Amino acid sequence: MEHKFQQDIAKKQPRLEYLGVENYRALKSLELKNLTALTVFLGPNGSGKSTLFDVFAFLSECFSIGLRQAWDKRGRFRELRTRGSMGPLKFILKYREKPNSPLITYYIAINETTRGPVVEAEWLQQGSKPFRFLDFRLGEGFVLSGEAPFVTDIRMTEKLESAEMLAVNTLGQFAKHPRLSALRRFISTWHLSYLTADNTRGIPDAGPQEYLSQTGDNLPNVIQSFREQYPQRLDNIIDRLRRNVPRIERVETDILTDGRLLLRVKDAPFEQPVLAKYVSDGTLKMLAYLMLLHNPEPLQFIGIEEPENHLHPRLLAELCEECRNATAQTQFMVTSHSPFFVNGLRPEELWVLYRDELGFTQARRASDMLGIKEFIAAGALLGQLWIEGYFEVGDPLTNNGGPR
Repeated sequence: MEHKFQQDIAKKQPRLEYLGVENYRALKSLELKNLTALTVFLGPNGSGKSTLFDVFAFLSECFSIGLRQAWDKRGRFRELRTRGSMGPLKFILKYREKPNSPLITYYIAINETTRGPVVEAEWLQQGSKPFRFLDFRLGEGFVLSGEAPFVTDIRMTEKLESAEMLAVNTLGQFAKHPRLSALRRFISTWHLSYLTADNTRGIPDAGPQEYLSQTGDNLPNVIQSFREQYPQRLDNIIDRLRRNVPRIERVETDILTDGRLLLRVKDAPFEQPVLAKYVSDGTLKMLAYLMLLHNPEPLQFIGIEEPENHLHPRLLAELCEECRNATAQTQFMVTSHSPFFVNGLRPEELWVLYRDELGFTQARRASDMLGIKEFIAAGALLGQLWIEGYFEVGDPLTNNGGPR
């Protein structure tokens, strides 16, 4: 029954296939085409990995907490706009609502006035002969409603309360705009993971929670939720953890008298479990990632920043494979600088970031680099090829990671 449920979910999951960014910090003009279900961004320090990761966070926050808060949080245009540039921030997303459905393009341009940020332009279009079923300028425009809007449908003119509001986010709250609702739900629920082992060691207030937080500070609550609702799935997760950390026997949570939730881990050969604060960083991080990846109601999009921190190199190949196995339900964007994680990837899944001679971030897909496919066909691993200098870009010792 659960397998059938997972198949039904997979048929409905939207997938991002293209990202275009202009004027966002070091991303002066960046295009990523034909994105895969598992996409990893590799590069030396300062190449733009964190900035690219923050693009997803910024867009998601624009939908979840609002443009102004996301804009203020990042230092406004003084810090957001590419140095020396003028004009708006521009983002282009191309995605499919489900496999084999028409490609939809979402465009948004964000500028500023003396009163704050404004959505200068925002539109949605679809099809091989594209037509726009939403088009707004500074809070005014039109939208076509329904499940399958068509070019001959009647345009509904709308005016938002403020030019600071996103049309898709605002109108997507109404049932008469299901296509907008689907995009709003997709972007606003993007999960960006900044997981740290220290955060998982806390003692939060008791109470089951369905999903892991961005930092992982509610790990005990998620384990409590699984134990109450999905005990067999939790046992399977512990089995997976045990294969990577062989001495682990069980994971348990206890409610303290003051209403807080305590996480403890039992390992062999000791009789008593130990508190989470005494458990290794790698064990807690791997447990948290497994809880995130094996949720019975999977998230549509997960971003993971530098999962290699505190994990043993041998665990990284396992984590990469766990991510790939979860791509039937979830799309992953991962940043890394670990050859051990990269060893588990296919050339089309890996993008290498670097700075050009002007200091702006550029990207090359590993499969487009000379000789890489041939090396992989002969049995080489991507991480090894990177470390041994076979990539055309991404070496921190040559021209800031740029072309040799």
